[in-house]
Amino acid sequence: MVNRNNKEMKILIGGSSSKIFHLNEFAKELINLGIQTKVVFDTDFSDGFPSRKIKYWIKPKNTFKKLVNEFKPDIILVDRQRHFALDAINEKIPVIIHLRGNYWKEMKTASETIYKSLPKKIALNAWKKMGERCFNEAEIIVPICNYLDKITKEKILNKKTFVMHQGIDPLNWYNVEGMKLEHPCVGLLQGAVIWDKTKELLILENVLKRLPNVKFYWVGEGPFRKEIMIRLKKYKNFEWLGPLEYPNKVREYLSEIDIYALISGLDMSPLTLLEAQLMKKPVIATNVGGIPELMVDKKTGFLIKKGNPEELISKIEELLNDPKKIEVMGIEGRKFVENNFSWKIITQKFIDNLKKILNE
Repeated sequence: MVNRNNKEMKILIGGSSSKIFHLNEFAKELINLGIQTKVVFDTDFSDGFPSRKIKYWIKPKNTFKKLVNEFKPDIILVDRQRHFALDAINEKIPVIIHLRGNYWKEMKTASETIYKSLPKKIALNAWKKMGERCFNEAEIIVPICNYLDKITKEKILNKKTFVMHQGIDPLNWYNVEGMKLEHPCVGLLQGAVIWDKTKELLILENVLKRLPNVKFYWVGEGPFRKEIMIRLKKYKNFEWLGPLEYPNKVREYLSEIDIYALISGLDMSPLTLLEAQLMKKPVIATNVGGIPELMVDKKTGFLIKKGNPEELISKIEELLNDPKKIEVMGIEGRKFVENNFSWKIITQKFIDNLKKILNE
């Protein structure tokens, strides 16, 4: 039984390394609400086959048991369906899964792309089995956007869910000097990990030809970077900057660009879209997945159709020809994110929804 009183509730959060920064921000707000909270890197306490590092396959399980025996959590929140979540289920501790992506689509895409070899097929099948058990035995699944909530309800029947959008601390996002780029420029900040997301970047080939005087900078990394670079690196107005240290170098980058573009074929709740708006940059983003939930079309930026380079060209030209619109959209963007996605707001909604479900 989970305690309903904030002051008595204890939440243990186990997250992936790339999300620890954000989970710590979430934890600060939970603590401010009187909830005892602890954040850990999940694989420090629970791992095994098919982890990428073989040495972790025989990691002793007592590290997880020691953690929960000392902290005594009422709830364990996880951001991926791995050993940490399974160990919590085995210990009969209620598990909440913060679902960040379309797991089912991503698994299908992985099997068709980078997980085609026999060893990787074996690993992927193991992840699938773990994922199915995590989803089936979790207390609550918390999708990161309304779009993903609908998919989750279709895939997992009769499971309690509520939406928790990605939160952000507006105070972390302010203009700084340091990075020097050519202008006018469009900045892209997105990974190349999932092909269905990444391949949309290929529409830039037509855009680069048509806008030779506009510089495009791409920040990101992943297994599909080469596929993109093979097509785009020949254009003088395109430059890949690699990954940037977060958040300081990312802040410098977003301070310097003129327009932020998110050219994605599949996305749920991209944090960079919130960051760019907090940096008062007009945004142009593909109208897919949960992206429309994170911006206001024609007010904080523009939504464009997937696979439509002509529309992207039109919106870039419209903004660059109207400096006042760039300024106004930037101001509205920051206001929109502050009013809807600050960690204080997101955390209070999380607790309200959690208490509602626990009291049903």
